Amino acid sequence: MMDSSIPLVVAVTATFFAAGLVKGVTGMGLPTVAMGVLGALFSPLSAASLLIVPSFVTNVWQLLAGPNLGTLGRRFWPMMLGVVVGTIAGSSLLTSGDTVLTTSALGCALVLYAVWTLVARQIRVPAILEPWLSPVIGVATGAITGGTGVFVIPAVPYLQALGLEKDDLVQALGLSFTVSTIALAAALQWRSALQIDNLAVSALATAPALAGMWAGQIIRNRVSSSTFRHWFLISLCVLGAEMFTRPFL
Repeated sequence: MMDSSIPLVVAVTATFFAAGLVKGVTGMGLPTVAMGVLGALFSPLSAASLLIVPSFVTNVWQLLAGPNLGTLGRRFWPMMLGVVVGTIAGSSLLTSGDTVLTTSALGCALVLYAVWTLVARQIRVPAILEPWLSPVIGVATGAITGGTGVFVIPAVPYLQALGLEKDDLVQALGLSFTVSTIALAAALQWRSALQIDNLAVSALATAPALAGMWAGQIIRNRVSSSTFRHWFLISLCVLGAEMFTRPFL
């Protein structure tokens, strides 16, 4: 259970506004920013619990906004099943109570995501590899989700590598993020680590997240999204590196 003090409420509100801002400008990044900032303030388990409701609401919105939900669901159900299995299995790390290990793992996941997105060249996955590669990617994404609360690696680079049309890519990301959020909530509940008080604060965090998304969409029309994204990823890399090295300092 987390203390619902004024400093906590201010920190959570500011974090989810900033996370929504990033998502509004770049189209993604809300859970990554939220876990990165809150994971530096609280235990990764508490941060993951706070993430559940805002992530679910914003990702369902993204999922339902696209035109091809049925087609994408039939195409990617093996990957989504892998996400569920991997998340449940990996959640033992997040709920272990070893905050040193989980904080370091979260920092590592943030650095990997930021560095990959900054420097990696766009790759393409041949269609012939998709049937067996999708479940593997799903399980790997789920394991990282369950262990750190971050569900972008390797799902995001993989979906980008499939060469989907823009609208299909956004909706496929929404599908992956939504399933990951539900699987994370289910895994935490299964391990008796999802507390009602945390969900109440999480629900209150939805409003600043949506406000941040709205502000981010305005900024996107005035500022280069590529420049914003570049500096966001550099900041995320620095934050992740600090979290990863913290136990060794």
